[in-house]
Amino acid sequence: MFRTRRVVLAGALSTALLAAGCGGDGDDGKRSGTRGDTTCDGKLEGTADITVWFHAGPSGELNTLRRQVKDFNASQKSVRVELITLPQERPYTDLVESAAASGELPDLLDFDGPNLYNYAWSGKLKPIDSCVPESVKSDLLPSIRKQGTYAGRLWGVGTFDSGLGLYVRPSVLKKAGIRVPSGPDDAWTATELTGILRKLRKEGYEKPLDLIINDSAGDDEWNTYGFAPAIWSAGGDLLDPKTHRTAEGFLNGAEAVGAMTTMQGWVKEGMVDPNKDGKAFTEGRSPISWVGHWMYGEYTEAFPDDVKIVPLPDFGKGTVTGMGSWQWGVTASATDGDAVWRFVAYLLKPREVSRMTQANGAIPATDSAVELSPRFAEGGAERLFIEQLKSGIARPRTQTPAYPAVSQAFSRAYGEIMVRGAPVKAALDEAVRRIAKDLADHQGYPSAGP
Repeated sequence: MFRTRRVVLAGALSTALLAAGCGGDGDDGKRSGTRGDTTCDGKLEGTADITVWFHAGPSGELNTLRRQVKDFNASQKSVRVELITLPQERPYTDLVESAAASGELPDLLDFDGPNLYNYAWSGKLKPIDSCVPESVKSDLLPSIRKQGTYAGRLWGVGTFDSGLGLYVRPSVLKKAGIRVPSGPDDAWTATELTGILRKLRKEGYEKPLDLIINDSAGDDEWNTYGFAPAIWSAGGDLLDPKTHRTAEGFLNGAEAVGAMTTMQGWVKEGMVDPNKDGKAFTEGRSPISWVGHWMYGEYTEAFPDDVKIVPLPDFGKGTVTGMGSWQWGVTASATDGDAVWRFVAYLLKPREVSRMTQANGAIPATDSAVELSPRFAEGGAERLFIEQLKSGIARPRTQTPAYPAVSQAFSRAYGEIMVRGAPVKAALDEAVRRIAKDLADHQGYPSAGP
């Protein structure tokens, strides 16, 4: 028996797609006790073809996935994977929306983690509790499980996660008499960081802080991922965390306004490098850089043995950091969840997770793969990221179907505040109005779906 599912790509979507070359078995152990779905029944008969979409991300990721697909196809005969990559001329999420509207989604979809909540709510995905064995679920980092959960069900899993921190040059700080935090329990406060920046200016570093602000002018996801943690750390939020029905009093409340005012103050005092060349840290202009795990290689190459990652500043309620990255989900169009899961299970094997994270520098998504990665293992240079993801210091972006609108509204406000110097309260008030309009347009995103 040969089951084949073909994806017919029509119109503009058809011309936008770029087919890549094609090219494990799954864990058939006990499935999660919380089934709640029928996506997988544990049976795989005959041979199945599945289609997989992957965003046109860093070449290291894409080339690695191509090799993984090739190796998987060669390793067994039950499932054959066809990998399709989508070019960057049109935003990936736009292509996903177009394909969903015309019934052209693949069997397995790659998507940015926080979009999961909207995709699950709108019916683009199938829940996968019935697919994931307990042995696999327990091996996933708690942050991966949390990011992939919506309305009590698991809808997605990733093979890597992400982390934020302050990259610092210990030699510079020690020379200036500035303490270097040892971990989350003794993170700098925001007030303390303000004083540190002023002290570094006196030491000759005119613009001592890099916020990757060259990427903040628009409404890019970096703004929300990178700096919503400041709002959370202050005690504010992007939405009411209990109901997700309003941003009023949360995104524009005193705590959020205070955090953004502090950050804007760093810009107004001229202590933030504009970083137009992307080299504020590597050229030594800024000895402190607020950024993620992806810069570790470049930063340590520039300053071997003189880079340390410390927690983000505490704005009043403890240090908080971002988390989440690209995930895999079984689409509503998938004809055989077990066939799809067989490939995902292969990608989650320790060797394959390690293979991908060596290519993209991201954080391994499983405990078993972390053990294979010296930088993230106990005592490793990037161990802080694992500690943050496991301890709860890392928070997922707001888990609501409204997230795309919430993120765009906050990101735009952040850009107005930090790049264009807009009044903080007014910019956040405008973000609240934008969010309120989206919630009203979607009737508050009722749990039953659109």
